[in-house]
Amino acid sequence: MRISQLFRTKFKAYLPLIKTLQTGLLLSTGVAGYMSAHTHLSLGTLLGLAGSLFLAISGSTILNMWYDADIDTVMNRTHNRPLASGQVTRREALWLGLLLSFAGVSWAISLNVLYGIVVFSGLFFDVIVYTIWLKRRTCWSIVWGGISGGMPILAGRVLAVGHIDVVGLLLMMAVLFWIPTHILTYTMRYYDDYQAAGVPTFPSSYGFDATRAIIALSAIIAAASIGVAGVMIGIQAGALRLMAVLSSGLLLLSVVTVFRPSEQVNFSLFKYASIYMLASMILLSL
Repeated sequence: MRISQLFRTKFKAYLPLIKTLQTGLLLSTGVAGYMSAHTHLSLGTLLGLAGSLFLAISGSTILNMWYDADIDTVMNRTHNRPLASGQVTRREALWLGLLLSFAGVSWAISLNVLYGIVVFSGLFFDVIVYTIWLKRRTCWSIVWGGISGGMPILAGRVLAVGHIDVVGLLLMMAVLFWIPTHILTYTMRYYDDYQAAGVPTFPSSYGFDATRAIIALSAIIAAASIGVAGVMIGIQAGALRLMAVLSSGLLLLSVVTVFRPSEQVNFSLFKYASIYMLASMILLSL
């Protein structure tokens, strides 16, 4: 097999390991965190931020998938993933995940030590605390996964302002409380898959009604956090009004899932939550 053909084959097999949509969304939060400071825009720094975050997020995602390969094998939703289907060996995935993680964190530290520490913390919480330690033990592991998910936006803000400030923490909290609206709707939709894999979830631990209430409460806190952060950042009035409209949509769908639950509403909230977060990140960057 020629080298070019081998490269294309490996690239095609490796690409799904980084969950491109999830990685892209987290990367957008990091860029938004940096842009939210509205400091002098340095293209070199922005490229360094995007590159280091992409490598670190991709590396931690691959390590997550490497550790959970046995779970993916028994879940209908994930049994076709490269590791579960045997397209990529566990050894390959482990080395690729470690290499990308090391490159991402090293690059981040070379840009700014505090920024590098925040990036490393996100990777540590995702791989060690969430995936390896807690995911198979308690449904509350999602909190630690949420903290990890909030690290890219905090890291972006830190790289721009040079320290951890209140706005950065509010933005991180917004992502932390947005994640239940995204993940918990997923665990309800694929309830049987998680049961088959033996992974504890909020629906299996507390029931669907309690899970819907938690989603609604999380949406309120996420919308409030991002709204207050937007005011403190001083985004334009038009952007703030649009953010209020988008937040109203998130709150409305969350409330409907509580009082008029259905599979369609549940999945609509799941899809809208991703659009809401991406749109909010764009508005914060203006």
